[in-house]
Amino acid sequence: MKIILLYGGKSPEHDVAILSAFSVISAVYFDYYQVQLVYITKEGQWVKGPLLTEKPASDETLRLTWAESGEQTADYTGQLIAPGDIKEDNAIVFPVLHGPNGEDGKIQGFLETIDMPYVGAGVMTSACAMDKIMTKYVLQAAGIPQVPYVPVLKNQWKENPKQIFEKCEGTLIYPMFIKPANMGSSVGITKAENREELQNALQEAYRFDSRALVEQGIEAREIEVAVLGNADVRTTLPGEIVKEVAFYDYNAKYIDNQITMQIPAEVPDEVYEKAREYAKLAYTMLGGSGLSRCDFFLTNKNELFLNELNTMPGFTQFSMYPLLWENMGLQYGDLIEELIQLGLKRYEQQARFE
Repeated sequence: MKIILLYGGKSPEHDVAILSAFSVISAVYFDYYQVQLVYITKEGQWVKGPLLTEKPASDETLRLTWAESGEQTADYTGQLIAPGDIKEDNAIVFPVLHGPNGEDGKIQGFLETIDMPYVGAGVMTSACAMDKIMTKYVLQAAGIPQVPYVPVLKNQWKENPKQIFEKCEGTLIYPMFIKPANMGSSVGITKAENREELQNALQEAYRFDSRALVEQGIEAREIEVAVLGNADVRTTLPGEIVKEVAFYDYNAKYIDNQITMQIPAEVPDEVYEKAREYAKLAYTMLGGSGLSRCDFFLTNKNELFLNELNTMPGFTQFSMYPLLWENMGLQYGDLIEELIQLGLKRYEQQARFE
């Protein structure tokens, strides 16, 4: 069977997606699969690369180039294609795309349209989970605890910034964290200690989205639970992001690699149980399938708040998701295989509904 590995993308998380894609390829069982590379450039071109029968030398080989004429030569590694050209029989798409245009339901809708099975969450789940404001509403309806927040639309802020400041300061206390509604990997997230910093943080968030979320900053540990399955949902023991700095931005996570993980997290048994319960509930409420990673805040009073749910968590060598499953006895290659089978099962189930 052929795996069509779709990676890169127009999102600011393009480079993270390449690292994740290389890790996925490295874990594929080439005894059973071939991997067709399809690279989406930062400008949005689709480039069909070689059909792999073994692991490539490095992640840099995944940054495909192409001849302007469209003809493949010895000096180029791919050719420009139309998105619909990826459709073929006896294949499944593995979209390793983080952030907007990859994790927000757009690519999933496209794959549904061309009738291709794919790995990961469906259209609705991807769109809702990617949107931090919508996720908050769903979690609130499910009764899952979360930190206080204020959604702020860009046009509201431009029309009456004083009112927005008063609403945030009347609902929350400093420090606050300001996030674009549709972005991941800490892109565009800023911490604010006062009104001037809040104003600058909103301006930064609006570089990436017209909707922003202002959240209450709290002193807390960060623990994460991995989720796997369609109807039969499984969860891992929580792992912890051990803080060495006050806030991990994009560079700390992916460039400087300043993150240390504790797997499993050293927390009381009741926290283990509650985190896994909330993770499964959130996943189910959002209609999850395939995989997700649920991120929590844990206070020194053992209060647990669900921060967000990631439908395509990082798969790099530093990523929490595969390491959490490894701790549960599921090795990386077996995890990839299970994700492929879950994608095929969901595709078959949807076909029965038609």
